[in-house]
Amino acid sequence: MRQFVGTGVALITPFKKDKSVDFNALTNLINFQIEKGIDYLVVMGSTGEAATLSFDEKAFIRNHFVKVVAGRIPLVIGIGGNNTVQVVSEIQETDLKGYEAILSVSPSYNKPSQEGIYQHYKAISEASPLPIIMYNVPSRTGQNMESATVIRLATDFSNLIGIKEAAGTMPQILELIHKKPKDFLVISGDDLLALPLTLAGGAGVISVIAQALPSDFSKMIRLGLEGNVKEAFSIHYKVMESIDLIFEEGNPTGIKAMLHEQNYCEDVVRLPLVDATDSLHKRIKIFLQNLNN
Repeated sequence: MRQFVGTGVALITPFKKDKSVDFNALTNLINFQIEKGIDYLVVMGSTGEAATLSFDEKAFIRNHFVKVVAGRIPLVIGIGGNNTVQVVSEIQETDLKGYEAILSVSPSYNKPSQEGIYQHYKAISEASPLPIIMYNVPSRTGQNMESATVIRLATDFSNLIGIKEAAGTMPQILELIHKKPKDFLVISGDDLLALPLTLAGGAGVISVIAQALPSDFSKMIRLGLEGNVKEAFSIHYKVMESIDLIFEEGNPTGIKAMLHEQNYCEDVVRLPLVDATDSLHKRIKIFLQNLNN
């Protein structure tokens, strides 16, 4: 699964001021990512506001990505939830043509046991025609996928090819990298830890900030994969402030504000999210002005 080593971007869904999907802005954003060197795109994850997209909107967006990307880079589709039967049904009923893998988040709200998490992914694995990247993000789901559970799943099911790890703890990351099966991918879901994870033997990142800074971030990850520590960290420190900025008022509120300051889209999100404050916009603008000075 070398195609998922490097920098993946969890792309936003841009909206017009009336909150409808802005497909022209989406086309421009997709091309911007590819032209600036990112390795693959994740479609309709949490950054893409999948939770507030209608069934029809999801279908239009899914097809739009396939059309615009036209095979230039791999595509990963986000399909997850806290109702296992419904997730399985969605995977089976979705037209997955043009997609290389599924990103599926660990169940939220229900707070299942580790055995429940195992059985959830077992059911998804047995139903999926595509490889699956699991997603551990306890800050959103309320439940951590322990490394023992991840390793058990990775060992038992060959189409569970990796995990987007966003627990935010290096001890858990290091245990995963140390004990995982040989070809299993440990991918950072935390932009701030993306370089340390990569240097420790991880497979790179599925990033939020990289869509606004694709050249810098993808170069940083490539240098990390090559073991060029000094040059990689020089970029890390250069972009580090932006990571705090874009998550300060929630995701994708902050990244949409940054992309708006770069003239790629409106800074519009759907309720229950709200648009970025003027204060955040001003600080993002200052960061971008000073970025290469």
